[in-house]
Amino acid sequence: MTPIIERSALALAAAIRRREVTARDVVEAHIERLQAFAPSTNAVVAERFDSARAEAEAADRRVAASDHPEELPVLLGVPFTVKESIALAGMPQSAGVVARSEYQARESAPAVQRLADAGAIPLGVTNTSELTLWIESVNRLYGRSSNPYDITRAAGGSSGGEGAAVGSGGSPFGVGADIAGSIRIPALFCGVFGHKPSPGLITNEGLYPDTPGEAGRMLQVGPLSRRGEDLMPVLRIMADSPETLSDPADVALDGLQVTTVEDSSLLPMSRDLRDARERAVGALLARGAVVRRIALRSWRRAALPYLVTLQAGAGHTTRALLEAAGAELGGWRTFVRRGGHHTLPTRITLAAEALPQLDAPRDKLLGAAKSLAQELTDAIGNGVLLHPAHPRPAPRHGRTVGRAWLVTPAAVFNLAGVPVTEVPLGLNAAGLPLGVQVAAGAGRDHVAIATALELERVFGGWIPPEVPR
Repeated sequence: MTPIIERSALALAAAIRRREVTARDVVEAHIERLQAFAPSTNAVVAERFDSARAEAEAADRRVAASDHPEELPVLLGVPFTVKESIALAGMPQSAGVVARSEYQARESAPAVQRLADAGAIPLGVTNTSELTLWIESVNRLYGRSSNPYDITRAAGGSSGGEGAAVGSGGSPFGVGADIAGSIRIPALFCGVFGHKPSPGLITNEGLYPDTPGEAGRMLQVGPLSRRGEDLMPVLRIMADSPETLSDPADVALDGLQVTTVEDSSLLPMSRDLRDARERAVGALLARGAVVRRIALRSWRRAALPYLVTLQAGAGHTTRALLEAAGAELGGWRTFVRRGGHHTLPTRITLAAEALPQLDAPRDKLLGAAKSLAQELTDAIGNGVLLHPAHPRPAPRHGRTVGRAWLVTPAAVFNLAGVPVTEVPLGLNAAGLPLGVQVAAGAGRDHVAIATALELERVFGGWIPPEVPR
């Protein structure tokens, strides 16, 4: 039989309801897996293992007492993990900010509570970059998370702890949030599935930092999972209006338009990621899809328009957030000083905010962002667009800092407000995960997920990493 730590959440829930395995055994297997990887990945930064064990035993009593197991909650007894910046009642919610080290969430974010109401059992909260600002999960409060396939490499960010937890096999699925690839980049680096939903599908309530307005439209809460079949069911549970989500099984791949974008990045995509994308294109061609290749040269210049749009819509500055949290910030010494309570990406952001802002270039960049979003939406149409979330597989620690353009292959889809699924496509010669993003039109999450499921069928999806020795 498939080991517990390799099964989907749906398969585990079904096995628990059929009394083939106990919820306590399922929870214990995942705790053991997380503990085996903990010294190397630093994925879970605050655990609730004893509470999870007690909740699993309560789930087993509920199963034993039920004469109608089909009426039990859909995820009863299945463990999961939560990004630390997303509220989980009784757990820290600092987003890696030292000044918030004593803060604990009084209640869970709605998306997390809905999963708990569906019977799922939280194991703990996972690491993130400071203030969720960058694509490497490191901060002065919890330290750095590492990749489960190679500890010398990044797990991604800002949901990097989630990527490492799910990628190690320590969690069937997790809850992340994505404003510039923060779900999809960790999913790529750690070899798992990740889905950035359509805007407005899942409330952002219960997140820190709070992200209102236009920036809030670019931010989505969504799942990471080791098996593709969990994406839509978990999405439905977390959604404000689950009835708006269509069924991936209703999507016909025959005749589906599949678009790829060429020469879109200042840093060309690596050969192994390009080859992986081409294999994915070939698999969809074999199912009757129609492929076209286009050039979007504006994508190369997307970093500044994206960042200006994000800053214009945020409603607050990074400095204001840190000061509200109780951080003591000085002048330029804060920006240039090594060590201290703030990471280099945070100091770079503070320095950028301190520079004079000119309205004319800003307006031009905001216009460029709208044009790019429209170009991208038109390119996707009623089909899908395939593109890697990052130009390279998981990079070595520290190799992305100060290179804002590296987020553009993922962030452009936040700008366009479309759903995107990251799909694992095996490992390269160095044993690092490969993958591709599948973007669909707004409100067509089921199309992106249906395409992901076909690619999982062909290529096998997540590959469990070896336990560190």
